[in-house]
Order: sequence, then structure tokens, then C-alpha cells
Amino acid sequence: METLEAIHTRRSIRKYTDRPVPRELVTELLRAAMSAPSAVNAQPWVFIVIDDRKILDEIPTFSPYAGMCREAPLAILVCGDTTQEKAPGYWVQDCSAAIQNLLLAAHDAGLGAVWTGIFPMTDRVQGFRKAFGLPGHVFPLGLVPVGYPAEKPSPQDRYREEKVYNNRYGQKRE
Repeated sequence: METLEAIHTRRSIRKYTDRPVPRELVTELLRAAMSAPSAVNAQPWVFIVIDDRKILDEIPTFSPYAGMCREAPLAILVCGDTTQEKAPGYWVQDCSAAIQNLLLAAHDAGLGAVWTGIFPMTDRVQGFRKAFGLPGHVFPLGLVPVGYPAEKPSPQDRYREEKVYNNRYGQKRE
């Protein structure tokens, strides 16, 4: 799959088959995530691969928009370790880039995935801290349920000319 095709056809997948995702494929997703750019190449990310059914079923009790974990064969928790930062505060951008790479790699591999937000919602952050034993310097940014898709949403063209300006805010392109 070419890069632009992957970008334009990737969709958030919330329904999965019960087919397990091979460990080698999970490693490839993580390899792609860790290939993301990061400020000063700090790579402040930490990943927790969750494939325990009991834990996956519990996640929606403290993360209300992660109900699809009850169907997904696995999820990847993406966290930022602030002790690894070289440019304070950039862990959010760094880990966001890693999540986008993970989503595109999953799509390219024929998997479905969806980014569910955690940070900065205090209740969700605390829920993930407690459930996964995260120390104070490790912040959960997002959870990505992953699996073989049981749905196939159509691609959408989301380009909107009205959101593009030229040189200054409010100045339309000609």
C-alpha cells in the first residue's frame, strides 16, 4: 500500500473479529510507532501491549469511550515518560506521532485500529495509572484497540478549502 493510499483509506475501526493478532505483527506495529519523529530525538514513549481478556474487558469501566476493547483481541497503551524528554512538554506531540504511525501500520497490515484518548482527562489518566501501575512520570496519552476488522467504513475525503489560509489567518488562497 502506498503512503497516500494508506492515509486516505485508513478509518477508525471499532468492531473486530475474534482472530488473534500474531505477536510478530504486533512487533511490526510497535516498530512503526517507534519510527515516529520526536523532539530532539528523545523518543519518550512507552508502550504496554494488552492482550489479557480480563484486562481488556475492564478498560471501559474507567475509559468510557473504549467499549470496543471488549471485542478487540488486543490494545496498545501509549504513554509518555517525562524523564526521557529533552524538550519538556513535547511528549504529547511525540507520542501522538507514534500513535499515527501505529494506526497507519495497522491499516497497511490489514488490521483495524482506533485511537481512544486518555490525556488530559484526569479521570481517565488516573484510571489507567491505577490499572497499569504507571509511575508519576509516565502519562497515558492514548489507547489503541487493534484487531482484524469486522467492519469496513468507506473512505471519506475530508479536505475542506475553508480551513486553509494563505500567509495569514483569514486570508483565502487564490
